[in-house]
Amino acid sequence: MAIEVGTKLEGKVTGITHFGAFVDLSGGVTGLVHISEIADNYVKDVNDHLKLGDVVTVKVINVDKDGKIGLSIKQAVDKPAEAASAPSSRPPRPESRGGGRDGGDRPGGGGGFNRDRGGRSFNKPSVPKATFDDKVSRFLKDSEERISSLKKNTESKRGGRGAKRS
Repeated sequence: MAIEVGTKLEGKVTGITHFGAFVDLSGGVTGLVHISEIADNYVKDVNDHLKLGDVVTVKVINVDKDGKIGLSIKQAVDKPAEAASAPSSRPPRPESRGGGRDGGDRPGGGGGFNRDRGGRSFNKPSVPKATFDDKVSRFLKDSEERISSLKKNTESKRGGRGAKRS
């Protein structure tokens, strides 16, 4: 019998590792059920879910050119149609209020809640675009201010301007 992707088969667990379980299908063909394909919930230890010799129903999810067969136990379980199409049972995520790393509480900038996909802010008044020269001069001014601030802070920690220790 040829093993094709999407078919459901029964097999016997012949080996358990920390990353999954090996399942013997028919005719000495063995496939691997990865730990992420054992159950819908988080699986910390395969031994909590499967034992050697267990007979399980698996679904073939991939067959590699070199003969490796990927199997899934959780995809082999038929779920009710309403549960499969229903949205997740998680509560909706709260809306962002800004204040993150990009300073979302500043007016007209930062937080993703007041920007469209292009990165433009909705509540910022339209300002003519700055030229490249304007941007470079603003960058130089800002960097010079930062450097002078850093120098002041480091000199005070070293004991002032050129103070010699005796």
